[in-house]
Amino acid sequence: MLLRLSLLPALLALPAALIAAGPAMEVFKQDIQPLLQEYCYNCHGEGERKGGVDLDAFKDEASLKDHQLWLRILRNTRSRIMPPADDDYLEQADIDRLGAFIKRAIFELDPARPDPGRVTVRRLNRVEYRNTVKALLGVDYDTQKEFPADDTGNGFDNNGDVLTISPMLLEKYLDAAQAIVASAVPVQPRVVAEQVIEGRQFATVKLEAPVSLVGDGATVAATAAPVAGDKAGGAPPAAIFQRPAPAIAWRALDLSYYTPATVAATHRVDLPGKYEIELNLRAVEQYVDDQFDYNRCRVIFTADGEKLMDQEFVREGDKSFKFTYPREWQAGEHTLAFEVRPIGPDRDQKRLLRLRVGEVIVRGPADEQHWVQPKRYAHFFPRPVPMDAAARKAYARELLTDFATRAYRRPPDQEGVDKLVALAAHTTEQPGATFEAGIAQAMVAVLASPRFIFREEETLPLTPGQAHPLVDEWSLASRMSYFLWSSMPDAELFRLAREGRLRASLPQQIDRMLADPKAEQFVRNFTGQWLQARDITTVVINPLDVFLRENPNPEFDRALEAFRRINKIPAAQRTAAQQTEFDQAFKIAMPVFRAPKPQLTMSLREAMQQETEMTFAHVLKEDRSLLELIEADYTFLNEELAQHYGVPGVTGREMRKVQLPADSLRGGILTQGTVLAVTSNPTRTSPVKRGVFILKAVLGTPPAPPPPNIPPLENVATKEELSKMTLRETLDLHAKNSMCASCHKRMDPLGLALENFNAMGHYREVDSNQPVETAGKLITGEKFANIRELKHILATGHRYDYLHNMAETLLTYALGRGLDYTDVGTIDQLVARLQAAGDRPSALIHGIIESAPFQQRRQAPAVQTAAQPAVVPPGGS
Repeated sequence: MLLRLSLLPALLALPAALIAAGPAMEVFKQDIQPLLQEYCYNCHGEGERKGGVDLDAFKDEASLKDHQLWLRILRNTRSRIMPPADDDYLEQADIDRLGAFIKRAIFELDPARPDPGRVTVRRLNRVEYRNTVKALLGVDYDTQKEFPADDTGNGFDNNGDVLTISPMLLEKYLDAAQAIVASAVPVQPRVVAEQVIEGRQFATVKLEAPVSLVGDGATVAATAAPVAGDKAGGAPPAAIFQRPAPAIAWRALDLSYYTPATVAATHRVDLPGKYEIELNLRAVEQYVDDQFDYNRCRVIFTADGEKLMDQEFVREGDKSFKFTYPREWQAGEHTLAFEVRPIGPDRDQKRLLRLRVGEVIVRGPADEQHWVQPKRYAHFFPRPVPMDAAARKAYARELLTDFATRAYRRPPDQEGVDKLVALAAHTTEQPGATFEAGIAQAMVAVLASPRFIFREEETLPLTPGQAHPLVDEWSLASRMSYFLWSSMPDAELFRLAREGRLRASLPQQIDRMLADPKAEQFVRNFTGQWLQARDITTVVINPLDVFLRENPNPEFDRALEAFRRINKIPAAQRTAAQQTEFDQAFKIAMPVFRAPKPQLTMSLREAMQQETEMTFAHVLKEDRSLLELIEADYTFLNEELAQHYGVPGVTGREMRKVQLPADSLRGGILTQGTVLAVTSNPTRTSPVKRGVFILKAVLGTPPAPPPPNIPPLENVATKEELSKMTLRETLDLHAKNSMCASCHKRMDPLGLALENFNAMGHYREVDSNQPVETAGKLITGEKFANIRELKHILATGHRYDYLHNMAETLLTYALGRGLDYTDVGTIDQLVARLQAAGDRPSALIHGIIESAPFQQRRQAPAVQTAAQPAVVPPGGS
């Protein structure tokens, strides 16, 4: 059925008695109770209380205005969940009439004076902190490593309700501020000169064949791009030289543990003197589940033929190494070289062990007369430091005012700047300190301040007729930038805010921000959480169990059971019969373990995540219909992912848009590897999880939490009985409990429609020797044969539900708080705008930024005062 609701016309057509907002109980008894009596009281009245809902128990105005109850009623009637499809049909006009009553009489929403919703104090989450520091100081601080994980609320980790701050996190913020400033801001006007030789600048001098393999190991026989400056010419095999990940491929070089090789670079020095050579290396590997690589190698580093390092490396688990060596050099060219010598070439090569040459740094000459200005010194200190004390103080004020303005995302108050200038002066007065060191210490105080860690907001004065004030333009700039960039505003937004012209140019600025590369952060962070795409890199899937479900092997199962049973007995205590059984079981099981089988490799996981992100980015940047996220005839693939999906004609590692065959079940987010894997169990698919995902992430109608102590699906029957049942039959048996049946009727048909795809997203037609059945019937009555037909039903018959959920989900992400009944009017307006614009995402994003919750703050009662985060910066503002 088509659920084409047009809510603004419904509001306009509201009866005058309701608009007048008479006593809600009188309106309820006269206009709404007869409707409930006809359609709802069979289950929720006259003594019936299904789901704990009683709709004839309202005694007065206070009991009638149960906001959460009426919000459930509004959701369930609009989505046609209630009344059930096999009961009396509720006409669209009645749904509109009921919705209008709820919004005006119960929620008391006034379209002319919208409530922007509750206020939340928001601190920067880990992603926002990292991006902000990078934009502010040019430092890529690893918050994933240094800070604890952020909690999530309403599906997102930018939710102000859960972004608390603990004493431990407060200490980490202070440590981070000191480390960030120390790595970015020079504290001396002149330092020893430093030159960097990137790993890619080392050219091949000597190259031998890789060592031979034994056992069942295997290497990657591929060809890599030529090494920059390769004097030997041509491209060495990937097993010898391998480029690291794209983010650092432009400067690093990997050397294989398994291949004898020598690489060298020539460095010229113009002045004689004392120098220091610093090597920055990292041991890296390609991770393989349950496979270990015990190969070793010797690495020798020489300068002008003199051996400075001779060290053995084993599998180090992504460990970094730094070595420094002093040298006395004359002017001229000097040769630096790395030599790799494999040790013990009789071991299986499982993980492609490599030593990554990141960079070699040469510092010198050490004589102070040859020192130079530090890197990026002019960025932080654009003019020479004045000699006069008053001029130095004025210069410090200028520098710190500018830095604090950008860090706080608004101009600092005069008192705060005075404290920062005083802190800088106090530091400068310490023995051996410099003007630059004083500025750096004041910057530490800024980064440790609550005005940096939290997103402070201010409002404009109320104007006549306004119920709630607008946030000022500095706050609006931050709201926009953290929504679309997960970072601080750029110079353009700051300029417009300073000039008071940001609101006047909102459409142009929104379009500019969406076109900026920083909008990739919005794509990654929103899809990563809405669709759980970022979980694909860590989700646990057991390839062996998945393989065995589609290739049952009773002999292996019996052998594995015997192996595990006897393995618990110490070898010295086993009988001869037990040892014979153990050996036989081992012989049967090991070939199955070692046999090639589909793997969810890290590169495949990353390709899946990119597929989801690129699909969303394509719809966003091309401003295509949001329905294409559900039903599309294209997707984004590279060769590995295309082979995994069974899509022919795609070659190479680069992800690109691919037109799918007309009969393909792929296309849209539901059949992408990310969604299919993260909604599966480690050993098999989970129709329940997949069904819940569609209800929650697509339709916005999640089921109630399951009752406690629900047994696993595998416990509903014996192992032998389960082997003869389809997963559909197993679910039917599991859902026989009357308490579970209502939710399973909603979840199971949706999840079973995806059963053609296993836990790794691979297509299949058989599961456990049983044919996969995907046909089903939704709780709202629509029938479908497969996922292709289901996607079409969702994109057409449930278009309103999907668009409503998109508006609600994106508004939640943009506001950084959970939504409430006061937001219902805003969401309805967003959906109406979205539908009128052909479901284009630009209409939704523009609508959110122009909405009352995004533009305003709720006016607090005069007796209340805004609570401030209890964070005290060291000597700061």
